Amino acid sequence: MDKFEQLIGRAEAVLARLETLLPPAPNPPDWTALAFVWRRQGAAGWLATVREPHTLHPEQLTHIDRQRDLLIQNTRQFVLGRPANNVLLTGARGTGKTSLIKTLLPLFAERGLRLIEVDKGHLADLPMIVDLVAERPERFILFCDDLSFESGDDGYKALKVALDGGIGRRADNLLVYATSNRRHLLPEQQADNLDTHARDGEIHPGEAIEEKISLSDRFGLWLSFYPFDQEAYLDAVTGWLAHFGVEFDPVAERAALQWALTRGGRSGRVAWQFACDWAGRRKKERK
Repeated sequence: MDKFEQLIGRAEAVLARLETLLPPAPNPPDWTALAFVWRRQGAAGWLATVREPHTLHPEQLTHIDRQRDLLIQNTRQFVLGRPANNVLLTGARGTGKTSLIKTLLPLFAERGLRLIEVDKGHLADLPMIVDLVAERPERFILFCDDLSFESGDDGYKALKVALDGGIGRRADNLLVYATSNRRHLLPEQQADNLDTHARDGEIHPGEAIEEKISLSDRFGLWLSFYPFDQEAYLDAVTGWLAHFGVEFDPVAERAALQWALTRGGRSGRVAWQFACDWAGRRKKERK
């Protein structure tokens, strides 16, 4: 009996030590916040508050008027409780896909819009997130930035369920907005085309291609973004320099074009980076 009691005592001591190593229970979400990030530690996941969300005004983004208008209209329908689509923003890097998402909070936060950012590695937790927000009165956009999957990555299966709802009904107060450089989110191999066959003169893609297309098909609205030409790039530079209170003159134009050459391309992101450098140096010279 003494040995049994000693064993129990040792087990309790081990459990006490293990409890000190476990992460504390996460606090309930602060639903007064406008934006959240899904965090995970061990088996625990929670909605962490973003105290100061990075936001932009729609007019700060140039040469994506069509994409901007479609995204804002879809989001307006959503916050008004009308039918709306999940959105996939794809195309050239640095052309404003993520920045466009950041314009939504200033426009619709007062109507109950909230943002939840989820890393691709945590997509398996989407059912937990849906359960957390399902009964809330706010309208949530679940934002996945730079989304893509590699061969053998099963994370896309959880995303499919979040987009279509699986056997259960999709949450009415949640949409998925994702950005990606890949139109179909999954890598497309040359070997996939070998399964393509013709029947009665019609081309039928193979099962591998059908599987990859099926994920992007679950987004009801596709917005495509294209590389900037020189005019669009200089317009973006002009706008960002004005944002910093710096004049766009011929000297700045030549410097902006040289900057784009060193970066190997023109985009809104490159324009922003040039404007940060140029405005910082000009203001230093004035001092």
